Amino acid sequence: MKTQALKGMRDLLPAEQTLRDYIQGKILETYRASGFERISTPMLEDMENLDKSDGGDNLNLIFKVLKRGDKLTSALGSGDPKQLSDMGLRYDLTLPLSRFYAANKDKLPHPFKVIQTDRVFRAERPQKGRLREFVQCDIDILGDESPNAEVELIDVTTRALLNIGFTGFTVNINDRRILRGMLESMGFATDTLDSVCITFDKMDKIGADGVKAELTEKQLPENAINALADFIAAGEVTLDAVASRCADPAIADDLKYVLATANAIAGGRFSVAYCPSLVRGQGYYTGMVFEITCPQFSGAVAGGGRYDNMVGKFLGTQVPAVGFSIGFERVCGILLEQGYQIPGAKQKIALLYGKEADFPAVLAKAASLRDCYNVTILPQGKKLGKQLGQLEAAGFAGAAFMDKDEVKLFAQECIVGSLL
Repeated sequence: MKTQALKGMRDLLPAEQTLRDYIQGKILETYRASGFERISTPMLEDMENLDKSDGGDNLNLIFKVLKRGDKLTSALGSGDPKQLSDMGLRYDLTLPLSRFYAANKDKLPHPFKVIQTDRVFRAERPQKGRLREFVQCDIDILGDESPNAEVELIDVTTRALLNIGFTGFTVNINDRRILRGMLESMGFATDTLDSVCITFDKMDKIGADGVKAELTEKQLPENAINALADFIAAGEVTLDAVASRCADPAIADDLKYVLATANAIAGGRFSVAYCPSLVRGQGYYTGMVFEITCPQFSGAVAGGGRYDNMVGKFLGTQVPAVGFSIGFERVCGILLEQGYQIPGAKQKIALLYGKEADFPAVLAKAASLRDCYNVTILPQGKKLGKQLGQLEAAGFAGAAFMDKDEVKLFAQECIVGSLL
């Protein structure tokens, strides 16, 4: 049988899992201290819900689950491949949250401030930074149409990143309504704006020429494509300049408020910037969108936005909603590459005991050591030197012995301290 994990999925060794547990714990600590409450939803969702979720390109990356038994037999006989699946693995946490809220809104506070930290699945082509199974850390506010909801999410998310050691980052903010207004003024039809926005969002990956080529491939009006290309070529563009191209320039007022307020709460700890090319790939975003980038790393470490229409797909009435997600896998990968050490973590040692040792006494001694160390109990090997070398290679800081009152710390190559 094969020992390797499936492509795009990973086994995690103890050292990495320890770091992940710590990082997730610090993020949750920040979220909960800010009044957000955690929920869980199933990994599987109804296929019809997933198809109607406006997830952009992610809809092409859904892991579909075949029907079972007679239903599968009937579907195979139909000759229609769309009939083969009735459920799929969630590709993010926004659709499940929207369904959850629609089903439980009468039991939930208003507005509902919610945490989700869970696994999601996308049928990506596996490559560095692209996994098929990964963890997202989301906070969302449902039921608040005020731009204060965006400000609060920015405040909580940036504090979470600061609490795990990230500094020097920038919160980039845009508003899809302003972007859509500008695109309409350039000549793009209303029913093509979502498609244009999704292509525009790829500019940091495929460049201005790539954006122009993809829009041309979509057979959109040449004059509109050229107008957008000229806009990109103009470089830095102010919010007032973009808003002036909209039918209602006042549509930018909320964005101006969020930019000013977020800058005020930043207090120099991070930067806040208007980013006219920021779109986000999901089609369900309806208003403000945001991403957090660090100059020393490529790509974003967090992102989100407002999605006021999603819950309405279930209820038939609109519910304002906005969310911000920390890219947990990316954050952990960056910290691992930097050799991040968990602050204040106890050193890990092994307590070695012989064959004749009284095991209750071994447990008692381990308990006394745990005031200062994380202690693993192990039988002492015949070749002590080899065993100690293996322990050091596995990340242990040292070893203690049942018949001695000292701890041997490997890094110091000496006997240090008294146990009792």
